[in-house]
Amino acid sequence: MAVSFVVVPQWQGSPSSRAMRQAEGAAAIREDLPAAATREVAVPLEAGDDQGTGIARFSSLQLVRERLADVLGELEGPAITVGGDCAVSAASVAHAARRSDLALVWFDAHPDLNAPGTSPSGAFAGMVLRSIIDDGVVPAERVVLAGARSWDEGEQVFAGESGIRALSVEELADPAALVEAVTATGAGAVYLHIDLDVLDPAEFAGLLDPEPFGLAPAALVAAITALTAALPLAGATIAAYAPASEEGRIDDAPTILRIVGALSRSV
Repeated sequence: MAVSFVVVPQWQGSPSSRAMRQAEGAAAIREDLPAAATREVAVPLEAGDDQGTGIARFSSLQLVRERLADVLGELEGPAITVGGDCAVSAASVAHAARRSDLALVWFDAHPDLNAPGTSPSGAFAGMVLRSIIDDGVVPAERVVLAGARSWDEGEQVFAGESGIRALSVEELADPAALVEAVTATGAGAVYLHIDLDVLDPAEFAGLLDPEPFGLAPAALVAAITALTAALPLAGATIAAYAPASEEGRIDDAPTILRIVGALSRSV
């Protein structure tokens, strides 16, 4: 079954003053995707307001979420959602979680486990995994954090209380450790959320919030390959690409193509 791509150039979920670079990053990735297999979700120009939710730019985020859910509902088979910021995974994971046995692997330098009451910024990109768990889309016991190395205090408290499994960058050097953690959940399929800031900024430049000592691109590709050999891929997200220049985009392109290729081959 052929994989589909859905490009969502959303920036409203990011706390960064340079958030629009993530919309530009989504457009850059789209250039290398097969046109016949790619759809795009329209993102409003306006920032939006919080509508009393405690979530910055909530109105625009909710509109994009509804539009993305509509597009995903028209597709057959797994889809790779290309952000934009990490908030695009809310609708994408919910779509894949029609399978009740779904595991979610969250590759990200930041665990995205804040809630409106604990978030330092109010940005939904830093809350999206927490919302997926709190809304019952995927239970905490079937979530595996991979490569997180920058935690807020509220995220640490929630992870400890909920029992979420977290693997460090060092542990991910052995793909078998990640496969073991995911298969131990009893899942029958896996969704992969890949925030590109899980990568080491020394090897990948196009990041808004680089965190040192991340995964090597080869280690990420090896983890994707091992996971999707062990379990069917129910869907994936590639998020938070933010190239600062055309030269940087050219340098980053081989890594992005390897990630896209590893996900596509698994379907």
